[in-house]
Amino acid sequence: MIDVGRICVKIAGRDAGKKCVVVDVIDDNYVLIDGETRRRKSNILHIEPLDQSADIKKGASHETVAKAVEKLGWQLHAPKTKPKTVKPRHARRSKLAQAPAPVAEKKPAVKKPAVTETPAKKAAPAEKKA
Repeated sequence: MIDVGRICVKIAGRDAGKKCVVVDVIDDNYVLIDGETRRRKSNILHIEPLDQSADIKKGASHETVAKAVEKLGWQLHAPKTKPKTVKPRHARRSKLAQAPAPVAEKKPAVKKPAVTETPAKKAAPAEKKA
């Protein structure tokens, strides 16, 4: 019943309620899905097959899946990707190397007053003679 190209709905997990297409059957329990969901391995107990099928081959790319489901009348959103930016790690290091190191102001040392009196020692108790 679950074969390559079958349209399904995710019923569990983060992508629950979204439509997907079976791209590959991994084994008796798992399939590879793609569509409105993330492209990933899914348990067959977590998807509900619908009566529609898309005309795709095993292991089809995301673009192929998108074209196939557009023929069925629903549209996929492009996967969310962040633009790749280069982190200027070397530039930060060079800026730090060029900047002068902060100089702490020296405070005058506070001299402690000399102790003039010594603490009085207790006198040893006198021994009693009998």
